[in-house]
Amino acid sequence: MSRLDIKHGIIEMGHGSGGRASATLIEELFIRHFDNSLLSQGNDQAAFNVPAGRMVISTDAHVITPLFFPGGDIGSLSVHGTINDVAMSGASPLYLAASFIIEEGFPLADLEAIVISMARASKAAGVPVVTGDTKVVERGKGDGVFITTTGIGIVPAGVDISGDRARAGDLIIVSGSIGDHGIAILSSREGLEFGTAMKSDSAALHTLVAAMVADVPGIRCLRDPTRGGLATTLNELASQSGVGMRIKETAIPVKAEVKGACELLGLDPLYIANEGKLVCIVAPEDAERLLTIMQKHPLAQNAAIIGTVCTDAQQMVVMATAFGGKRVVDWLAGEQLPRIC
Repeated sequence: MSRLDIKHGIIEMGHGSGGRASATLIEELFIRHFDNSLLSQGNDQAAFNVPAGRMVISTDAHVITPLFFPGGDIGSLSVHGTINDVAMSGASPLYLAASFIIEEGFPLADLEAIVISMARASKAAGVPVVTGDTKVVERGKGDGVFITTTGIGIVPAGVDISGDRARAGDLIIVSGSIGDHGIAILSSREGLEFGTAMKSDSAALHTLVAAMVADVPGIRCLRDPTRGGLATTLNELASQSGVGMRIKETAIPVKAEVKGACELLGLDPLYIANEGKLVCIVAPEDAERLLTIMQKHPLAQNAAIIGTVCTDAQQMVVMATAFGGKRVVDWLAGEQLPRIC
């Protein structure tokens, strides 16, 4: 069996044929870097024991341009994104599955860099990739590489976090500054500079969620504001729970460089994607205690209470602006930035 030429080689159609070339790719690239006891068994599935509790599963397809960006790449993003989706139920993520669709001609060196990044992210999070699949499509039909990751986790007893549990009087908390990921992607994609180097906030949030749930198991809702940003997330939660929301522009943390970039380009930071932030809705009596817990965690030091849940048959999100007026923060009509996550 010939070895891969990682430095100079490219993906060929034979790498997706299921034959010797496929086996070489899987053995020398994927298994080599993702190595763990379940994956190395070589089965088409992974079998494992599950601890007590409710099981949670989430899957996410990752398509982004560029594949490598300040603060991350499609590999680490695919790990963080799915871990976060599982964690937003209050679950402890256990395992990941990964599926790759790779375009013919894609450099093996770039593929290895992506896999190494995924492996580092999963090992740092303690959530291994235990099974997966690889397909190759013809040149011109795949745009480099697409990655789908699926994660499972376990929700501990006594925790019931869901998008339909917000109640009038609850407070809304965001874990930190919004818009970092989207602006980092835009600046990298278009070669723009905004006076300082922007980095994606891509991160696995499960340790933050674990600390929050340990102190306040009665958290109502958690959601990571990815595509569509904070505005879309708040509208989703308002619709699910049948409530309205009132937020304050001056309370929402936004970095000066993100705000400046949005003003320059005519974008609204409320709709810019994030990959390392969460939105939390909690009963008012628990809010200050939970905020203190969050601010002690390195991923939520700038957490802030940004508004309240209210009774509203129209389920509207309304923001008090910095100029003393009010504006409806509606669903995004289109997409500000395509291929963002």
